[in-house]
Amino acid sequence: MKLPFNDKKFLFLLSAILVVISLEILSILGINIPMPYAPFIFAAFILGIGYNVIWNGIKAIFKVQFSNINLLMLIAVIGAFYLKEFPEAAVLVVLYVLGERLEDIGIENSKSALDELVSKAPKTAFVKSLNENVLIDKIIVGTIIQVKPGEMIPMDGKIISGETTVDEAAITGEPIPKDKYTGDHLFAGTLNKNGFIEMETTKLSVDTTFSKIVRLTFEAAANKSETQKFIQQFAKYYTPTMLALSVLLFVVPVFILQLDFNHWLQQAITLLVIACPCALVISTPVAIYAAIGNASAKGALVKGGKYLEAMANIKAIALDKTRTITFGNPIVSDIFPLNGTSREELLACTAGAEIFSEHPLAQAIVDASRKEGFEPHKTEAFQSIMGKGATAKCLVCEDETIYVGKLGFIKEHQVVDKEVEKIVEQLSSQGKTSVVVSFGNGVAGIIGLMDEIKPDSELALQQIEALGIEPVMLTGDHENAAKFVAEKVGIKKIYGNMLPENKAEKIKELLQQYKNVAMVGDGINDAPALAQSTVGIAMGAAGSDTAIETANIALMNDKLSLIPFLIRLSKKTLQRIKFNTIGAIAVKLFFITLAVIGYSNLVFAIAADVGVTLIVILTSLNLMKFKE
Repeated sequence: MKLPFNDKKFLFLLSAILVVISLEILSILGINIPMPYAPFIFAAFILGIGYNVIWNGIKAIFKVQFSNINLLMLIAVIGAFYLKEFPEAAVLVVLYVLGERLEDIGIENSKSALDELVSKAPKTAFVKSLNENVLIDKIIVGTIIQVKPGEMIPMDGKIISGETTVDEAAITGEPIPKDKYTGDHLFAGTLNKNGFIEMETTKLSVDTTFSKIVRLTFEAAANKSETQKFIQQFAKYYTPTMLALSVLLFVVPVFILQLDFNHWLQQAITLLVIACPCALVISTPVAIYAAIGNASAKGALVKGGKYLEAMANIKAIALDKTRTITFGNPIVSDIFPLNGTSREELLACTAGAEIFSEHPLAQAIVDASRKEGFEPHKTEAFQSIMGKGATAKCLVCEDETIYVGKLGFIKEHQVVDKEVEKIVEQLSSQGKTSVVVSFGNGVAGIIGLMDEIKPDSELALQQIEALGIEPVMLTGDHENAAKFVAEKVGIKKIYGNMLPENKAEKIKELLQQYKNVAMVGDGINDAPALAQSTVGIAMGAAGSDTAIETANIALMNDKLSLIPFLIRLSKKTLQRIKFNTIGAIAVKLFFITLAVIGYSNLVFAIAADVGVTLIVILTSLNLMKFKE
């Protein structure tokens, strides 16, 4: 935890504490400030440092707020002054104020990364047409702005001139900068590393991805966890109960048992001091803030403590296939040259025809040809036949006509043997798409394509299962394609051919079976299922406004491996909260017992209360260092 030693108020507080504790030690040694100066000197310390505590305590009396901690402090100070224990009263107030300040520091530290980003985010942008800096909230969509090397990108937009490398860690959590070229999208709050660029804004400043992340992260405080709500409710009843118990601890021995007035007044005051539920109340929010801050740094935007807490209780995770387990981009998986055609001839000739097409399958074949070092053949007279395929004239292969497309389309132009049909059927059973190619006589070959599986999907799903959670695939894709991908990544339960409403219905069924179910999707067509689940998790949310708005957790960097990390972080956070809560209660019970039997000490009670508070804050902030 970073303490603000450059903060004058904090330094003054530390100095005052040292002075007051020194005076308390001298008092224990029998060296006291002489009367009548002592009460005035210590009252000055109390009012100077704890003015708000005393004033809030007085207001609580008039409002009859017996659950107000400041009221306990006020009564304890008045009682200590009556007993002429002036140093103890001062120590009580300054250490209480220190505890409050430490709580603030804890929460500030857990939000420090986001605060730093907000402070660094550009407030102006250089508008090309005006040749001057303009406040970003005055800039409209479609404005051309210039960004120099080393500057933060001020708005969401796309590059129209220049190229550069951009550090997107603020948005995605990815530590490796990305190369950006003309036409590529940029996010506000990211760092332009090394190139001068001109970009066209695509969103207003209030609508940028960065602005939404900042807003939703700060709003996360409102979405309190169930544990946090319980402890706050508990504190409301706990505080007045302790106040009543302290009154009984004074009244019964003194007025009924006729015991020493001052001794039992001191025990009652000690009980009030140790009863302050500071450590209890802050045990949850500091831990939640720290964990959410950790998740944000990794690229996971968690919209509140209740969603982080819910992740610890998940028993099943439903996952969409496309753009969740896979990239959503087809790649060439199989190449079958036939009838004496070479691999190079098949790929280069097919790529020559497909280079004119914008279809994703066509572009995947062109990419595969170039990746293997085969430059696409030059072609002409390209013609696309809707729903069937395409034709073109190859200028390399003796002006032969190339036919590329579905098996039925090729059958219209060539004789197809059983081997071709067998290969197409085999690829289909694996959930792959077949592109049949013909040039010259007969079929020259078959190219199989599949949706590319993300490299971290298999390991992420293994980790999810290791945590005792059942993964289930829900996809709108064909059952065969779903089964093939599921087998590759180790998912046993698969449901294919599902429309968005079918997915939502299946989530309802899973909720009945498992009670707590997370849904992972791309946030657009999966929105109904995300909303239906216990925790909705959107993948690749950096490019999707819908995902950021609809999901409870948004993974900005498209990494499935963040999900097992979030589950472990959630479990660790709940363990830390339980440890803090049980520890705080145990210390309080110990000193309450001492007070009830008449052996408590005001100084030790104060030290113990502040000590527990400090331990709670430090152990909670340690969650910021929790690793994958």
